[in-house]
Amino acid sequence: MYNGGYLISRIHKIGGRKFNELLKEENIGEFNGSQGVILYSLWNKKELTIKEISMSTGLAKTSLTSMLNRMEKQNLVEKIENKLDKRSTKIKLTEKALNLEKEYNTVSNKISSIYYKDFTPEEIELFENLLIKILKNLEARK
Repeated sequence: MYNGGYLISRIHKIGGRKFNELLKEENIGEFNGSQGVILYSLWNKKELTIKEISMSTGLAKTSLTSMLNRMEKQNLVEKIENKLDKRSTKIKLTEKALNLEKEYNTVSNKISSIYYKDFTPEEIELFENLLIKILKNLEARK
């Protein structure tokens, strides 16, 4: 029996708690780790539909909608009209969220150094390539 799925699940849970601890240590209270995943997607693309955010984060649309509503109340995102498709809404970062990217990157670098402690660059590259392969396998599964 293989334990990869179980180990990934544990890493996800513990990593999420550690990330939130690091946010607290850096006095970043504007968002939590789960919201950081959404912000990260938007920092990279500037504007995305809810469907696009769901695809890039792996979050279910139902969970994502409630998270985005909370983030809108926190003045982190705003909803704007999608001129290409009136049936969908685009999500855009606010100025407040744009100004938090540097702090997010600081915490992200700290958690990465925890994850990869005692790894060689070759091990990191191999590990991440294997994770990408698992991700593609999961996404390809109908």
